[in-house]
Amino acid sequence: MSQSIFEQLGGEAAVDAAVEVFYRKVLSDDRISHFFEGVDMAAQAAKQKAFLTMAFGGPHGYSGLDMRRAHAHLVEKGLNDFHFDAVMENLAATMQELHVPEALIAEAAAIAESTRNDVLGR
Repeated sequence: MSQSIFEQLGGEAAVDAAVEVFYRKVLSDDRISHFFEGVDMAAQAAKQKAFLTMAFGGPHGYSGLDMRRAHAHLVEKGLNDFHFDAVMENLAATMQELHVPEALIAEAAAIAESTRNDVLGR
């Protein structure tokens, strides 16, 4: 049986580290940081860790909203492909910074990309 992406990345510790680096990048990115104004970032990071664990095939207890409902309020504020692309760039840069092999970055990007239409409410 092959390992999940979650296991290949290094499990919970790796996902935790990636989420911390990812949000540091996102919050310093003027293209998208405004979507996080007033957001409880500790709670946001916890939700993101749970979601990524589930999305990458790890053991999970994610019970958050689906992507469409979770991002509907952001779509109302103008969230679009430009912003989604910025998030994808930050995700890839995060994984590169953490020395994740390119093949795993591509797999993770494909999973993230598969949520685009739901995130953008299409």
